[in-house]
Amino acid sequence: MEKNIRNHVFIHGLFVLYMYALIKIILFKFGPIDFAWLWLQLKESLASPAYISSRLQSGNLIPFKEITTAIHVQSSHNLINLYGNIAIFIPFGMFIGLMSPNKGGSVIGAFFRSFGLSLCLETAQILFAIGRFDVDDLILNASGGLIGYTALVLFIRLMGTISIRRDIEIKE
Repeated sequence: MEKNIRNHVFIHGLFVLYMYALIKIILFKFGPIDFAWLWLQLKESLASPAYISSRLQSGNLIPFKEITTAIHVQSSHNLINLYGNIAIFIPFGMFIGLMSPNKGGSVIGAFFRSFGLSLCLETAQILFAIGRFDVDDLILNASGGLIGYTALVLFIRLMGTISIRRDIEIKE
């Protein structure tokens, strides 16, 4: 029982560190987190709904537009954006599987949780005026979460199969 509690605390601790890194990378582009500046940005945005609307409209609201561009114009920036948006959410999908009460959750649940977190981060970029809303980021981030979740589930099943085979070999 004590080992389960330690594992639980360890996994949740790693999750907190991951979320800190995720927010720092997506919202602050590796820069310092300045809460006073964020508060000022939020107050300015909320004081002018037209500003929020214009920031949303200046973003990418057309699904697969940026993804298609990245595939056709394979610059280092485009490829880093494409694969980075997937890769950064793979751990989130794994954490979904690890932290689910029934140790599994569902593929649909993993997709919607990843999509929801990504939507929160994209919305924060608009509200804090620190980035650009991109619907393709939602697609890529949710895909990354799905990949991470699926990889974890497959790994767990593979380890279970290996364990069962080992048990059978020992009995024979």
